[in-house]
Amino acid sequence: MPRASNSAIADPALDAAALLRRLGFFGLFVVLPVLAQVARRASVILAPIAVILLIIASVIDRRQRPVRPSVHRLLTAPAFLAGMLVVLWSALSLTWTPFLGPALERLVNLAATIGLALLGYLALPDRMRSANLYLLPLGVVAGAIVAIVLGLFGAHMAPPGTEDDGALDRGLVLLILLVWPALAWLRSRRRDREALALALLVALALTVQPDATQIAALAVGAVAFAVTSYRQKLGVQLTAIVSAALLAAAPLLPFLARPVASAVLGPLAPTVLSLKSWQKVVTTDPVRLITGHGFETALRGRLVGLLPLNAPTTALFEFWYELGIVGALAAAFALYASVRRTGRDGPALVPGAMGCFAAAFTVACLSVGLTAIWWLTTLAIAAVVFVSVERGQFRTSRPKVAKLHRVIASGG
Repeated sequence: MPRASNSAIADPALDAAALLRRLGFFGLFVVLPVLAQVARRASVILAPIAVILLIIASVIDRRQRPVRPSVHRLLTAPAFLAGMLVVLWSALSLTWTPFLGPALERLVNLAATIGLALLGYLALPDRMRSANLYLLPLGVVAGAIVAIVLGLFGAHMAPPGTEDDGALDRGLVLLILLVWPALAWLRSRRRDREALALALLVALALTVQPDATQIAALAVGAVAFAVTSYRQKLGVQLTAIVSAALLAAAPLLPFLARPVASAVLGPLAPTVLSLKSWQKVVTTDPVRLITGHGFETALRGRLVGLLPLNAPTTALFEFWYELGIVGALAAAFALYASVRRTGRDGPALVPGAMGCFAAAFTVACLSVGLTAIWWLTTLAIAAVVFVSVERGQFRTSRPKVAKLHRVIASGG
């Protein structure tokens, strides 16, 4: 009578870990893209729950990579060190910010978001199952369909007197970022037609309720994706250099862009007046370009008259206004190093990574401030999702079949 192998013996703990991990990825890949279309705080609430499930699963079955080497690689990475310099400088700026209480609260939220991303990264299994990763394009499709339905019929479906709370805009931004890892995964599995259909569906979701920032983000991401697919090294270099240079040279942008915008849009266009306000901020107190005005001053300053109400609400402006040259240049280097590092362990994913970087940077340049928690959480989610897709690239051929072919060829 044959003996049952150890692998055939059911282990309730491992089964529970697999179930918790599946629930975590289902929440992160499927539930979140759908609920983000209808709930403003979906990412802030659901992302921690999904990460906690992944952590519990990793504690049970210990299928994540060894923590100590992972932490060591992270702590010695130039991009991570530069990012930590930005956080430390933000903390130091609390000594001169005029809004200490709100700034301290926002800094704690920022640290919690970074911690969430790190815990999610450390809890990911060393090898991702394809069944879990196929949930990602499924979730993006479901989210896009919900966005299309809301864009077409949302006004009729909402109760009388209900005002738009901006949930759909945030949900579409999440889709714009998650579509790139989904495309990267499908293309790595030779499912190019499904990848094209997914991209077209997300593009359709954006056109149902047009927003210039979202359309620009998807278009810029598509250009970066196409260039990197054609020439990978060129695409990575362009994405890294352009994004870092724009952030590093941001105080010069209003002086260069205002004449062009004035000629195209007219001198009284809101965009032109916003650039004029930016110019005034730079020329009025140039010394503050070194230290910045302190964390959280861009948002609060508008409320008390320190800043014009039409000053830009973008990361390019707020990095320099709040953190000065130290914070801005450290962030620019972190961005550059992150882009250059992406994809070394999975070259097939590089075009998708460049598309995601370019789309996220476009959103930050055009509409999102420095410390919006929903935006920081969205970036953390996108990072964890991309690492998950990268962990799914561990095998490109079937070892047993390859070994059989070698045996046959050798005449064994």
